[in-house]
Amino acid sequence: MQRNRLKLTTALVFALAPVALAAPVSAQTAGQGADSRPNIIVIVADDLGFSDLGAFGGEIRTPNLDALAMQGVRLTNLHTAPVCSMSRAELLTGVDHHRTGLATFGEFLDRNPNQKGQPGYEGHLNARVVTIAERLSEAGYDTFMSGKWHLGHVPAANPASRGFAKSFTLLGGGHNHFNPPSAPGAQTAYAQYTLNGKPVTPPPFYSSDYFTDQLIGFLPDRKTDKRPFFAYLAFTAPHYPLHAPAQDIARYAGKYDMGYDELRSRRVARQKQLGLLKPDATAPEPSTPVRWKDQPAAERKRLARQMEVYAGMVDRLDQNIGRLMASLKERGLSENTLIFFMSDNGAEGHQLEKSVVFPDVGKGLLASGDNSLASLGTEKSYFWYDTNWAEAASAPSRLYKSFPSEGGTRPVAFIAGTPVKQSGISASYVSVRDMVPTIIELARLPKPQFTRGNDPVFVPTGTSLAPLLRDPGAVIHENVIDNGEMFGRRWSRRDQWKAVYIPAPTGPTRWELFDVVADPGETRDLAAEHPDILAELRLQWLEYAYDNGVVVPINAGN
Repeated sequence: MQRNRLKLTTALVFALAPVALAAPVSAQTAGQGADSRPNIIVIVADDLGFSDLGAFGGEIRTPNLDALAMQGVRLTNLHTAPVCSMSRAELLTGVDHHRTGLATFGEFLDRNPNQKGQPGYEGHLNARVVTIAERLSEAGYDTFMSGKWHLGHVPAANPASRGFAKSFTLLGGGHNHFNPPSAPGAQTAYAQYTLNGKPVTPPPFYSSDYFTDQLIGFLPDRKTDKRPFFAYLAFTAPHYPLHAPAQDIARYAGKYDMGYDELRSRRVARQKQLGLLKPDATAPEPSTPVRWKDQPAAERKRLARQMEVYAGMVDRLDQNIGRLMASLKERGLSENTLIFFMSDNGAEGHQLEKSVVFPDVGKGLLASGDNSLASLGTEKSYFWYDTNWAEAASAPSRLYKSFPSEGGTRPVAFIAGTPVKQSGISASYVSVRDMVPTIIELARLPKPQFTRGNDPVFVPTGTSLAPLLRDPGAVIHENVIDNGEMFGRRWSRRDQWKAVYIPAPTGPTRWELFDVVADPGETRDLAAEHPDILAELRLQWLEYAYDNGVVVPINAGN
C-alpha cells in the first residue's frame, strides 16, 4: 500500500464547466434495422442471505434461481451499502448514496437535525442524479418496474418521474406481504402504492406473486414492439414481517429443528464444496451468546418455525422467478436478455424490539400481530427471525444488515442470460455502482455528461462488468478503493485492507483493521499491528466524507 497522500476517489463535478447531454441513441443507430441491443432485467431481493440459494450453499428449494446462477457468473465479492434504499439508489444511479438524496433514511432525519436540510439528505432521490431508466428511455428502450421503490414518496422521485414508462410501486420500505385491508403492517405510511405515478389501492395479494404479475403484464408484445426493454423487479421478500403461503411453509416443517449453529456449519461447508470459499476460510464467532443446545425446548420450537416461514418466503420468491422466465420464453423475449440478480444488502439480523434506534417501534410492531406458534407466517402475524439465523446466512462474513462489516455489505448476486458467454464464479471485487456503467456499455448509450439541460448532475463512478460476461476470472478493479457511512458506522477500504468503525452500543467505538482477502470473516483486528495503514485509511475516509458531503449523525460518536 502506498504511503503517499491518497487521492480523492470521485470528482467534484459541480466545479466542472457545463457539457450538453449527448443525443439519444435510436434503434437505427444502435443496430442495422432491428435494434440489436440486449434486453436487461434487474431483480432485487430484500434482505436475502448470502447462502440462502442452493447455488450459494443453501438448502432452501430454489431451482429457478439456481439454474440461472449456475449458467451465469456468480459474484462472491459484490459490495453494496449496508441497507436497502441506499443500495437501491446506488444501483439505479451509479452514484454514492450521499449524493443521491438517500444519505440516510428520510424517516431518520428528524432524529438527526444536523443532517436535515443538508445536500444529499433530502430523504428522496434528488435531481442531481440520473437513473439508468432515464438514460435508457432517452435512448429508445422500453422501461418498466414493479415492486419496492423506497427512494421517496414525493412525486418528483416517483418511478414515473424517473424514467420508467410503466410502474407498479410500493413507495415505502415494507408492508404486510398479504396486504389485507386490516392487519399488522397493512395500513401504514410505508404501505402506499402507485401505478404509473398515481396512488392506487391494490386488492389483497401475496407480494412476490403480485409484483411478478405486474411486471409480466408490462412485458412488451414482440409482434408490435421491437424495442429492447429494461425491467426492474424489486421484491420485498424476504424482508420482515415474515409471511408465506401455508403450503410453502409446510414444505419446511421440521427442516430446521437442528438449529442455527448446525445450519451455519453446514452452509459454510457447502460454500467450500462449491468453490465459493477458500478451504481455510474462517467464520467469526456468532455475535449472540446463546447456543442452540442451550435454548429451552419451547423456544427451539418457536425459533425453528421462524426459519420455516423464512424458507417458505424464499421458496415462493424462486417460484415467481420461474414464472417470469416462462413468460419471457412464451413471448419470445428470452433471447438476447441479460439478467442481474442480487440482494440489496446482507441478511436482516436485528431484533427490532431491542433496537438502539427505535425500540418502541419494534415492540409495537411485535405487539400488533398474533405471533402464537400456530399463527406465525399468516397475515395476522408480525415478526422477524432470530439474529443467529441471519448470521448463519451471512457466514463466513461478520454481522449482518446495517453494519459496514462484510456481513452487511456482501450480498448474494449473479449475472445470467444469453449475453453471458462463459459461466463460472467471480471473486473479483465489484460494487453495486458498477451496474450502471455495465448497462451503459451493453446498451451502447452515450457517455454520461455532467449536466442535464442546464443543471449539473453527478456522473456514475463505477466500472463496467462487461468483461465478466466473457471471462468470470476477469479483474474489474485493479485497485480497490471503497468508502462509506451509514448511521455513523463507517468503512474505508484500499485493496485487501479494510478499516471499520462501529460506534457504541453496537461496536467498540474505535477503528478496526482487517485484511479481508486473507481473513474474509474479519476475525483478526490488525489495527495495533499496522497503525500506519490504519492512519492512511482514516485519512482516505475523511477525504471521501469531504468529497461526498457526509454529515455524521450527532449521536454516532466521533
